[in-house]
Amino acid sequence: MKFTDGYWQARAGMHPQFAAHAYDVWPGEGTLTAYAPTKRIETRGDVLNRTMLTVEYSAPIRDVVTVKVTQHAGALDRGPHFETAREDGHVPDVVVGDDVATLTSGDLSVRVHRGDHWQVDFVAGGRVLTSSLPKSLAVVTDDDGRTYLHEQLTLGVNEHVYGLGERFGPVVKNGQTVDVWQADGGTSSEQAYKNVPFYLTDKGYGVFVDQPELVSFEVASEVVSRTQFSVEAQSLTYHVIHGATPKAILERYTALTGRPARVPDWSFGLWLSTSFTTEYDEATVTGFIDGMAERDLPLSVFHFDCYWMREFNWCDFEWDPRTFPDPEGMLARLKARGLRVCVWINPYIAQRSPLFREAADAGYLVRRPDGSVWQWDMWVAGMGLVDFTNPEAAAWYTGKLERLMDMGVDAFKTDFGERIPTDVVWHDGSDPARMHNYYVQAYNRAVFEMLERRSGVGEAVLFARSATAGGQQFPVHWGGDCFSTFSAMAESLRGGLSLAFSGFGYWSHDIGGFEGTAEPAVFKRWLAFGLLSSHSRLHGSTSVRVPWAFDDEAVDVTRLFTRLKLSLMPYLGRVAGEAHAAGTPMARPMLLEFPEDPAVATLETQYMLGDALLVAPVFSHEGEVSYYVPAGTWTHLLDGRTLEGGRWVTESYGFDSLPLLVRPGTVLPVGARDDSPEYDWADGVTLRLFEIPDGFDEVVVVPSSQATGGEATEFRVVREGAEIRATSSSVSPWRLELGGRLVEAASGTAALAL
Repeated sequence: MKFTDGYWQARAGMHPQFAAHAYDVWPGEGTLTAYAPTKRIETRGDVLNRTMLTVEYSAPIRDVVTVKVTQHAGALDRGPHFETAREDGHVPDVVVGDDVATLTSGDLSVRVHRGDHWQVDFVAGGRVLTSSLPKSLAVVTDDDGRTYLHEQLTLGVNEHVYGLGERFGPVVKNGQTVDVWQADGGTSSEQAYKNVPFYLTDKGYGVFVDQPELVSFEVASEVVSRTQFSVEAQSLTYHVIHGATPKAILERYTALTGRPARVPDWSFGLWLSTSFTTEYDEATVTGFIDGMAERDLPLSVFHFDCYWMREFNWCDFEWDPRTFPDPEGMLARLKARGLRVCVWINPYIAQRSPLFREAADAGYLVRRPDGSVWQWDMWVAGMGLVDFTNPEAAAWYTGKLERLMDMGVDAFKTDFGERIPTDVVWHDGSDPARMHNYYVQAYNRAVFEMLERRSGVGEAVLFARSATAGGQQFPVHWGGDCFSTFSAMAESLRGGLSLAFSGFGYWSHDIGGFEGTAEPAVFKRWLAFGLLSSHSRLHGSTSVRVPWAFDDEAVDVTRLFTRLKLSLMPYLGRVAGEAHAAGTPMARPMLLEFPEDPAVATLETQYMLGDALLVAPVFSHEGEVSYYVPAGTWTHLLDGRTLEGGRWVTESYGFDSLPLLVRPGTVLPVGARDDSPEYDWADGVTLRLFEIPDGFDEVVVVPSSQATGGEATEFRVVREGAEIRATSSSVSPWRLELGGRLVEAASGTAALAL
């Protein structure tokens, strides 16, 4: 939201008052409070009829400084609030001097200057990361009586801003206005399903605006040397997060807001859907599954979209008896084939659903101020909205899902959750403006925690469309309703990269696009991209996405990349563990792995899958692709060719290939199976060696799969001169491979001469 007309003047109807200076600074126990009047106080009379902002600094965890700006402290706070962590025993250092007051948390300090103008610096390693300067901090009133608070933090020369949720425009947010407000807007506009008021830059810090309501960002737009964020409120809280690298920033941010949960191994396999409005019954579903098996296409999950329930009844959580007369038997037959089952749900209860009256009478649906149930027809006729601020309503809703799990359902696609009204009353009295964005957090949490509890091992998986800050704790999220074109494929990747910059560890998208039916070329190019994402799903709107519906080559491409992904589970399992333990996403913007390379700052058509694999999807019929390769000798995984990096490369690829490069200095563990993600990843594993330098000495970890449990298997790989030797205490067979030469381990050791 813009408040100015150019730099010098306010917009018509806007009346800003800027923090003039830190008139007084008071220390507390691990806190620092600055009092900032909106006019410099020079005489006693200057304190009268004057607005003053109270600015409190604290530190919930190391390397994070929290800033709370308040105009009127008596404003009603009805919630909800994002949940943030506090580090036990962490008390920041506070020093108040004559000229500067400082609060230090870990390696990050905030310095409040006590001079004749407003200046606050955030400092790490002796370097100012960003600052709040004159005309940065302000309270603004408009002619209609609304009050806004805004802060502006400086941007340096050649500093790039990333994140703010899953956004489908340019990954670098400089020059953009971004409104953090949930919307069901597809993937082709400035709207987003997953809005996260967090950004990071490539200069050592990130900023999390801790406000669930509408937060408007002006990123190097209203003031081109600053990032501005504003809210319509009497207080504004934000956290400045320091990290020496973008990975370190995400580690701190997810320590503050929650780490991605573990997901089941089976979820990494291929998901196949009935699609949305297609005709289907058990015979159709069985035909799809038989067709996959007949074509040797490994399948892990079958998903039933909306019409598993009767039309106009969404959601009643009852199988449509006209098409599924024996749901328990059908699910048992699917489970007997080794498949997991996912079904579509949303948080809406249609008026025709028998559950509508049950929920309304019990007070489980959101109500209008006059006490009537809030309803509308924009999706399903007369639908109401489950009030997840009511614990009894949440338990009622998840209880319906548990009945489906008793039948054999394993996961839920938690669709929607964006079109949340603001003219309503919530059970717990929450502020409707703040609940609009926050609603999906309560919705996904309720379903995910029920699945976790039912699993008995603390693991669960959703397929969710919308999210906000902290939503990374309840994976997996997919990219929403994109079109079936190369442009939409690129939009989806940009959305995934922005989401990765926002702390989300896993991410998926509809292979081939959702709206419309892709040309065979688009579908085949998208297959490689989709099967080199953390999670992979074939799903569409008006047509099915079984590969043979496109052409025979699509079947071959599906088989190739599905089996490739499954063989990489020893590697992907370790990468998924990093998402859970440190908040590092599986699909990574290039900046996360190469922060010192200025060429990667703006890349948005390629990514790293984990730390070792560079993926550059092909966005053309002809197969020509240009991509950037960082320095070193990289190896094409699919054909063994090597190329020198530190440059752009332009090549052409058939549908059965794409740029998939292995980073130099990589020991890539490849599994002995490629028919399922559920196997003993260490049993028969091959350690493939790529450009191992002399003096290399590292431990390669292959985590234990859920199928086997137990401890991870470690391999120590050492190069001394012309020999590479690997050792392990593993009792399972394993091999060492270099350039096609294989050596079987004997007595826990394998060696190869160069």
